[in-house]
Amino acid sequence: MPRPMKGAKTPEKSKDFFGSIQKLLIHLKPWKYLLSLAILLAALSAILALATPNKLSNLTDAITKGITPKTEKLNKINEEILKNLNDESLFEIAISSSLSREDINKFQEINEKINKSESSQQAFFLFTNIPDSILNIILKDITFENSHISIQDQKEFLKVLSTMNQENALEKIDALPESISNLIKPSIDMEKVKDITLFIGSLYLISAIFSYVESFSMTTISNRFAKLLRSKISIKINKLPLKYFDTHETGDVLSRVTNDVDTIAQNLNHSLATLVTSLTLFIGSILMMFSTNGIMSITAILSSLLGFSFLAILLGKSQKYFIKRQEELGNINGYIEEVYSGHNVVKTYNGDKEAILKFGELNQKLYEANRKSQFLSGLMMPIMNFVGNLGYVAVCIVGALLVSKQVISFGVIVAFIIYVRMFTNPLTQIAQAMTALQSTAAAGERVFEFLEENEMTDESHLKKHLEKENVKGVIEFKNVRFGYNEEKTIIHNFSVKVRQGEKVAIVGPTGAGKTTLVNLLMKFYEINGGDILIDGNSIHDLTRENIHELFCMVLQDTWLFDGTVKENIKFNKENLSDEDIWEACKTVGVDHFIKTLPGGLNALISDNDTVSSGQKQLFTIARGNLEKAPFLILDEATSNVDTRTEELVQKAMDQLTIGKTSFIIAHRLSTIKNADLILVMNEGNIIEQGTHEELMKQKGFYEKLYNSQFENTI
Repeated sequence: MPRPMKGAKTPEKSKDFFGSIQKLLIHLKPWKYLLSLAILLAALSAILALATPNKLSNLTDAITKGITPKTEKLNKINEEILKNLNDESLFEIAISSSLSREDINKFQEINEKINKSESSQQAFFLFTNIPDSILNIILKDITFENSHISIQDQKEFLKVLSTMNQENALEKIDALPESISNLIKPSIDMEKVKDITLFIGSLYLISAIFSYVESFSMTTISNRFAKLLRSKISIKINKLPLKYFDTHETGDVLSRVTNDVDTIAQNLNHSLATLVTSLTLFIGSILMMFSTNGIMSITAILSSLLGFSFLAILLGKSQKYFIKRQEELGNINGYIEEVYSGHNVVKTYNGDKEAILKFGELNQKLYEANRKSQFLSGLMMPIMNFVGNLGYVAVCIVGALLVSKQVISFGVIVAFIIYVRMFTNPLTQIAQAMTALQSTAAAGERVFEFLEENEMTDESHLKKHLEKENVKGVIEFKNVRFGYNEEKTIIHNFSVKVRQGEKVAIVGPTGAGKTTLVNLLMKFYEINGGDILIDGNSIHDLTRENIHELFCMVLQDTWLFDGTVKENIKFNKENLSDEDIWEACKTVGVDHFIKTLPGGLNALISDNDTVSSGQKQLFTIARGNLEKAPFLILDEATSNVDTRTEELVQKAMDQLTIGKTSFIIAHRLSTIKNADLILVMNEGNIIEQGTHEELMKQKGFYEKLYNSQFENTI
């Protein structure tokens, strides 16, 4: 199975979600007040948003009421007019000498029909047939809401009502006398509309301000928190023992510093406030709906939950395809990386066809997983739209029925349409925020795990300090015992004394403990037993910083940083002239290469392919050449240079070792023939020691090791 692409990050879940979140909150204590403010403002912003639908309902009702005729006033005017048809009016008609018998008889006939009429419109029609001579007695001038309505206006009013129906209501209202039409014609209460609009606008403005302050606060917190985490990690890296880096991949450490910290910052910035806002909207919308109307609330919730049930089924079906997609993506990326990095091998062994066939199989599997997962993910938004629309339709249908029965006003429907959106949208946002919090918890777990790693022993109590100018250069190993773990000891009772100025070579097969010995000398690891003395002073009494000042190291692994040649060579050293740097470069033979660079010592270089491995090694040797320390450690320092350069470097190293106690680790035994003392190590013990000639005469392990490098050579 091809391995996943290097650097590809597989989605993780936290091992202890609540524990990780708790640690996250503990580390956020410096900003607890600002964080509390942001959470409070997020909740208040949501609460203000919840208050607007009811106000919009009132605004809708005010506008709706203003664009419809005032039928209640129409009925009241009608009642005022019909009040005049009473016993007193009938008595006046009976005694009136100016009325003809024909008019009185006609009135009596019409009055009987009015009393038997089945509809008000029919009564109005009959009323208009009453002779004017009688109407003038029945009707009297009336005043309604400070508006004077004359007898003539009342007659016109009754005539219009007799022909008014639902289809021509607005048209007939315009035909009414001005004294009456002014009272009942549609008119919007602009003062009320203005007050409600200003109130809603104020709510929106305050909510926007709260959201802005909340967003600004969370951005500030997340970025400062990320800065704090990076600072803590940077400090922690310098306090961790070398053992940690030996047991953890570099990419994993870098991922914690970069990817995980960025994940925490980004998700903290967005998910926490979103979660608070969404929860507030979700709970608040339910409460507001039920406080407005229970029937509409149940309708909105049930219709939304019906839609979400479809979504839950779809998510359950699609999850396996998303997992499969990630697996197949990792497989194809890993295969591409392997084929690309081993392209020369593939070409050499004519593996093109096999590689193409294998890629085709992986590509097809990825295509199938992509097709299914993307198809199902593409259904998410339509289903979400369906959920929202289903809620709108249900609210409108049920709301229309309730409006027709005058249970609710039309504005309540408008409010519930907004509440449906406030109910459905937060569910999706809560799910997304919880997913983001899972990622945050997982990333936080990795970062806090790193910050909680065991550090090197505290050395603040150590006061002894050796000045490198006064150090003679005598080192003694006394019964040193060491193992990377308690179960396996790799150095057993190791003892040796190195005199001042001696060149000591450490040789042996891979895993014999050569580099481990140097790491113990540099106090990168704590010894399990015995002691190491520097000029008679135990390394237990000296700080690591002090010990590191006494040693100059040139390692097999080269390291250059982005900067000039001069900055790389004089790294961490002050008061060095260009002449000193050129002299060090000439000693190791890298001066010619530097002169070919544009700018010479001021040329910009970096740890990339523009500088060969051998040239990088020469730069690091030149860097070590400038270090004025009593001890020198060379760990395969010439392994990456050619034979001619090796000879030049070897001579430079001979000059460099003058006056210094030197430790040289080498696999090419021909390079340490002139060493004052050769320590032959195997399985953590010194099995032979002496000069090259003495060891060769012994015809022991060293003699076999030395001769083995010339076997099978022509």
